[in-house]
Amino acid sequence: MANINRVILTGNLTRDPELKSTAGGLSICALRIATNTRRKNSQSGEWEEKPNYVSVTIFGRQGENAAQYLSKGRPVAIDGRLEWREWQSQSGEKREALEVIADNVQFLGGRDDGGGGGGGANGGFTPRSDVPADTQDFAPAGVGASGSSGPADDDIPF
Repeated sequence: MANINRVILTGNLTRDPELKSTAGGLSICALRIATNTRRKNSQSGEWEEKPNYVSVTIFGRQGENAAQYLSKGRPVAIDGRLEWREWQSQSGEKREALEVIADNVQFLGGRDDGGGGGGGANGGFTPRSDVPADTQDFAPAGVGASGSSGPADDDIPF
C-alpha cells in the first residue's frame, strides 16, 4: 500500500526568496514561511498564536517566478510533499532537516501587500493575479466567413 505524503500550508515569507541553479541549469528557489498555530497557554488559560517556521524548496520555472515576484512578508499557499535530508557539516557534525518540496505555489494578496495583514471582511486577502489578463481573451467571438456561428444542433452527439 502506498503512503500519502502531501502538505498544504499557508503563511507569510520570513525573508526574501533565494534563487540558485545547478550546473545543469535547473533553478532552485529556497524560501521560508511562517504559519501560525493557536494554542492555549497553560498558565494564563488564554489562546495565543505560536509561529511555526517551514523551509520550502521550489524547482524549475515556478521557482524562478517565486524569486521574481515574492518578497519578505508576502502571503503564499504551498502545496507539496515532505522530504527528509541528512548531511555532514563542515565541522563534521551530522545535520538533518525536514522541508517541503513545493509542487504548486499560489501567490496570495497583491504585489503591494507585503505585510499580508490588513483589515476587511476577508482578512486582508485580495484575489488578484500577478499576471495581467489579456483582454482579447474576453472579446466576443466573430462570426465565421460562412455565416455559421458554430455546430448545428443536429451535430451535437447528446
